[in-house]
Amino acid sequence: MTTRERVQKILKFEKPDRLPVFEHAPYWNKTVDRWHTEGLDPSIKSFEDVRKFFGLDIHYGVDPCYFGKDCPPLSDEHPLMEMNEKAYMEMRPKLFPKDAISGHAKSLERIAKAQQDGTPIYYGEFGFFWFPRMLVGIEPHLYSFYDEPELYHRICEDTLEFNMRCLEEVSSQFFVPDLFILSEDMSYNAGPMLSEEMFDEFLLPYYLELNKVLKKHSIPFAVDSDGFVEPMIPWLKRGGVEGVWPMEVRAGVDANRVRANYPDLLMFSSFDKIKMSQGREAMEAEFQRLLPAMKSGGFIPSCDHQTPPQVSFEQYKIYVELLHKYARLACE
Repeated sequence: MTTRERVQKILKFEKPDRLPVFEHAPYWNKTVDRWHTEGLDPSIKSFEDVRKFFGLDIHYGVDPCYFGKDCPPLSDEHPLMEMNEKAYMEMRPKLFPKDAISGHAKSLERIAKAQQDGTPIYYGEFGFFWFPRMLVGIEPHLYSFYDEPELYHRICEDTLEFNMRCLEEVSSQFFVPDLFILSEDMSYNAGPMLSEEMFDEFLLPYYLELNKVLKKHSIPFAVDSDGFVEPMIPWLKRGGVEGVWPMEVRAGVDANRVRANYPDLLMFSSFDKIKMSQGREAMEAEFQRLLPAMKSGGFIPSCDHQTPPQVSFEQYKIYVELLHKYARLACE
């Protein structure tokens, strides 16, 4: 069974021969730098090469470029200095490039070939909370719901048009993604950064429109939101969302509780990254904690965010060994 076949079965709540053994998020540079001092060949640096070295299954993530060649580089300043109509309309010609997909045809053709050979492809886009924040920064973004509601909707409308166009181009010209992920990061460790009413007014309409294209191509819909995302799950489901990640344990998310409350929700990640530096016994206990959720279907476990630099080379080897073990146990 290929990795892609395993992923497709899990996304349909069917049982594969074993779960995929994934590292969903790229490694911190400091983590890999540490491993280079502890036995990892210094020539092994890329996300793909490190995963291959440890014997993890490979998947590829793809996303379009939202910024044209003339757009200022992303930084702490953010490309849109003020959240107002004039500033946005001056910036808009530098956003949402027409060749965001067609300009990367050779790379997408290689990815399509990898998918045909059994590698699952995740396709991601910036969401309607994430992208406005990326333009102006955290504080102006949160004020903009109150101060510039019409402009906020205009940005979301433009983002929706771009997202739908790119998704349609990828799916009709190159490959149909195995999973779609909308990047939002709209929770923190105490819960959502916006109310349900604000979600319904400013985000939900665009989720529903985007989901029409996803349904057309039968692509599962997941949202990437760090933090304590559990209160948002009913809102997301109303928008057509079928899964969430990374389900951060330190933010209070419990995969077993989520599964009990939402039997049909796709789940990803959820292994407490802090346990990885605490030794084999702590890691084994964490996998035992997750095993009921892993057995329930619709769940691909991995570290609940990026593997931190506190994790040694030898500790990570143990983690991967146990991940393989429990990936098999979950399907027995």
